[in-house]
Amino acid sequence: MACSSCSSSSGVPKGCKSNGSCGTGGCNAYNVFDWLSNMQLPAGESPFDWVEVRFKNGRKDFYKNTENLSLHAGEAVTVSTPNGGHDVGTVSVTGELVRIQMRKAQADTEAEAPLVIYRKSSQRDLDRWKEARDREDELMRKARSMADYHKLDMKISDVECQGDGARATFYYTADARVDFRALIREMSTAFGLRVEMRQIGARQEAGRLGGIGSCGRELCCSTWLKDYRSVSTSAARYQQLSLNPTKLAGNCGKLKCCLNYELDQYAEALKAFPKSQKVRTKKGRADVQKMDILTGMVWLAYRDEPGRWVAMKAEDFSEMVAMNQRDEEPASLEEKEVKVYIETAEPELLQPEEDSLTRFDRPKGEGRGKNRKRGGKNRGPKGEANAGSAERSDRPDNGPRPERRNRDRPRGPKASAEGVPAGQRSENRPAQTAQPSANATSGEQTRSEKPRGNRRRGGRNRSRSNSSEKPRPSES
Repeated sequence: MACSSCSSSSGVPKGCKSNGSCGTGGCNAYNVFDWLSNMQLPAGESPFDWVEVRFKNGRKDFYKNTENLSLHAGEAVTVSTPNGGHDVGTVSVTGELVRIQMRKAQADTEAEAPLVIYRKSSQRDLDRWKEARDREDELMRKARSMADYHKLDMKISDVECQGDGARATFYYTADARVDFRALIREMSTAFGLRVEMRQIGARQEAGRLGGIGSCGRELCCSTWLKDYRSVSTSAARYQQLSLNPTKLAGNCGKLKCCLNYELDQYAEALKAFPKSQKVRTKKGRADVQKMDILTGMVWLAYRDEPGRWVAMKAEDFSEMVAMNQRDEEPASLEEKEVKVYIETAEPELLQPEEDSLTRFDRPKGEGRGKNRKRGGKNRGPKGEANAGSAERSDRPDNGPRPERRNRDRPRGPKASAEGVPAGQRSENRPAQTAQPSANATSGEQTRSEKPRGNRRRGGRNRSRSNSSEKPRPSES
């Protein structure tokens, strides 16, 4: 929006400190390239004595150089004002190009009391101008609060102070006429300035404030567009745009000015399409479903088959309409049908290598770490054991693991001395018998004969070594 020399610490432009010569579009609005600056005047011709001067927010006016000053673009000058006093502006264009600009703006070069340039701005003029510009934000806030106090239906959007600090112009927008005489008297007394109220439209307000449009660029009204032409919804209909107010409206709330940019080209392209929206054939009547102006294609559908569209060129459709005007009917739409193919690139298959994003994913249903807590082994894709793992299994023939018993189910009674109760052992797991030590009697039972072992240490009942087992005393 602005160069670094024009922005303050908060990022709000405070006026071009490069005197408008930075060349950016944000702080040097309505730029004009002087393509006649390097051309010499014919012999005997004096340079044009009018200069174009730019002020805040792109406001421009023409001033006569009565002092014959040598001025260049970007220099600050002190000029006269229609209401007395003086103002400070920046020279934007000099020379013969100003004559063209004045002819375009229909400015009078033979006025009796024209606006003149006093001098090149001195440091004192620039200091006073800067002090007046620094007061603008405070003045606007106070003016808005005063307008709310008087209950005026108006929106004060911008303030422009004169270079000598004696006058301030307040720009506002309102839907109806506003009686602000009491407001002007109060502001003039509070601010100690001559107050001028100027009503502007919504487009002018957007141009003064600036912003970014939906296209991602700066608003046309704040950079180069000066004449605001009327825009209607027929421009959107010609271009076959969606009549959505939120998409067709700009930052100002009105229809976008860019809808008129390509309107003439679309109107010229529409001449190749007939005005009729239906055609009669021997197969039946057909209606136009869609028209593509850019490609010159028309899509039609039979009334009996509304879901089947037939694409054809605009020239062929015009020929069919001309046949209907001669009371002739073509055989069918298919004889002029054009196959429309949409080129789609084949998806590239990713190999399951390092650059594959799904190489760490597991299919659903496949467990994670089944053999880690059960003391199993990591097997390959075909059941082969990995290197360094022993090929052993407690299941017969390395068959499938039996179904895991439910932990939440209540357990049965503990094993007695006579043995494990019936039905306590798993049917798929072979019973383990413990060999009692030599010192144990016939009715004794070791701890290794318990029906359930430690589930977390391997998931199966292992018999402890008899040498480390102490015999239990006889119950007799």
